[in-house]
Amino acid sequence: MSQASITTLFTPSGRSQHASTGASHAASSSKAAHTRKHSELEDAFAPEATPLKRPRVTVSSRLQSVAPLAERLRPRTLNEFVGQPHLTEHDSLLMSHLDRGATGSIIFWGPPGCGKTTLARLLATHTDAVFKELSATDSGIGDVRKVVEEAKNLLALTGRRTVLFLDEVHRFNKAQQDIFLPFLEQGHLQLIGATTENPSFRLTSALLSRCRVFILERLSDKDIKKILTQAVERVSETDDSASASHSALPTSSPNEVLVDDDDDNTSDVASSQPDIEEPLTHPTSTQGSTASAGFSHAAKPSIDLPNYPQLTPKVLSSIVALSCGDARTALSLIELVLSAPTSSDETKLLAALRRSVATAYDRTGDSHYDMISALHKCVRGSQGSAALYWLARMLTAGEDPLYVARRMVVCASEDIGLADNHALPLAMATYQACQVIGMPECRINLAHLVSYLSEAPKSTRSYEAYERAEEAAKLDPSIPVPLPMRNAPTRLMKELGYARGYKYNPDYLHPVTNEYMPIQFCHDEFLRKEGDMTGKTWDEDALRQWVFEENGGQPWLGQPSEVDQIGGK
Repeated sequence: MSQASITTLFTPSGRSQHASTGASHAASSSKAAHTRKHSELEDAFAPEATPLKRPRVTVSSRLQSVAPLAERLRPRTLNEFVGQPHLTEHDSLLMSHLDRGATGSIIFWGPPGCGKTTLARLLATHTDAVFKELSATDSGIGDVRKVVEEAKNLLALTGRRTVLFLDEVHRFNKAQQDIFLPFLEQGHLQLIGATTENPSFRLTSALLSRCRVFILERLSDKDIKKILTQAVERVSETDDSASASHSALPTSSPNEVLVDDDDDNTSDVASSQPDIEEPLTHPTSTQGSTASAGFSHAAKPSIDLPNYPQLTPKVLSSIVALSCGDARTALSLIELVLSAPTSSDETKLLAALRRSVATAYDRTGDSHYDMISALHKCVRGSQGSAALYWLARMLTAGEDPLYVARRMVVCASEDIGLADNHALPLAMATYQACQVIGMPECRINLAHLVSYLSEAPKSTRSYEAYERAEEAAKLDPSIPVPLPMRNAPTRLMKELGYARGYKYNPDYLHPVTNEYMPIQFCHDEFLRKEGDMTGKTWDEDALRQWVFEENGGQPWLGQPSEVDQIGGK
């Protein structure tokens, strides 16, 4: 700044210039205030305008928006729950306990997608209990202890019970399962466990004795179709309402995020209660239905939905078939269809759906053992077609062919046994072939073996003989071997009587007798003669069923005459 400028600032004329400038600003401010006041008076007497409220976007709504369709459309009340009528009907055992205000500790056992998690949440809501949810796949004893402490404090302060839902409860080992025992006995916690595995195999007897096991069945095709139809209607209504709301909202810039002003974005993501803050609107039937809504049993399925022309009756039926009673799979498939272009070709869409479905087979689960049991029993029953079907089911699902071959090796001795001594060598050859060749070619070797074993004559003489011998052996494991049956390689052993009196069979031209068995079992015959029918059952009804269902109504050739039957009795 120049010296002249500094001098001007500090002269009286400079001060007067600044004073006049301040007065000008003051006058301008007064005029602006007057203008604002006049504007406020005009607004007060102007017609009231309805402001456009921006939608509320919370943390829970953001998480809900990205959840799969199966999660977003879970039923909110027991009336909306589809399937499992043996559990949800008013006269069922579960509902009778629920009417008394508490369900106790229970285990839900059923296949995936049958409603175990949904039913657990609805029960907790119905009983006004605090709901806590854990998964045994990512939780441990520390998480359970934390829930128990909160449950005890809440029960002491408010009297409200806590329901802990533990998904995949079979994933807890025996030591982890024991953590629940004292808390369930004292009533500090109610446990609802969900498992797809047989509880009698995977849960401890101590835990099972403190819980009631309820079995959930696989959903029927009718149930799946009802769930799909109602889901599509709800999605369609949501899309229509979203379009209407979007057209009424002001245009925002691309970077603008519509968040309610009073939302501080600090709400808890995880809640101890089922999310019922914003209940889904129940769709009403377009066919003149009653007041029943949601997934209620009164809803009439319909696919007359112009918004989704790609969802044809054939596509819907295919989804029902591909879901195999799994509602989660069905909703995932319907979500793919709804997101597909409306001009999609039906044939290509069906092919894409079939490729997207994974085979419902767990090589370590119950289906693994159920199918191998079915295969073995079909071979035992000489049902070759049925045995090949179950073989194909297992192999196409990815089962290890060596596992099937090992089981058939057992079957060759257990069921065919002495009736065909070629069965065991063929089974061992097939096992080696599977080792050398592998899939997919070794499926032919397995088909050869399964067909042969199915048509081979059956005999369980050796297997049953061992069972009887084993039972006798367990009666007294301390019974000594008879002296004639012992070897005598030393002089001392000979002097003690080892091998004394033993007759070496090849030295004789005729049969000889030795003391082969302990005296307690010397008259027992474990391996019975061929044709011995001791202990076999004659069931006239079972024979008649076989005659009409499998033998074309022709009598069984081995059926004895009435005289023989009377004599046999």
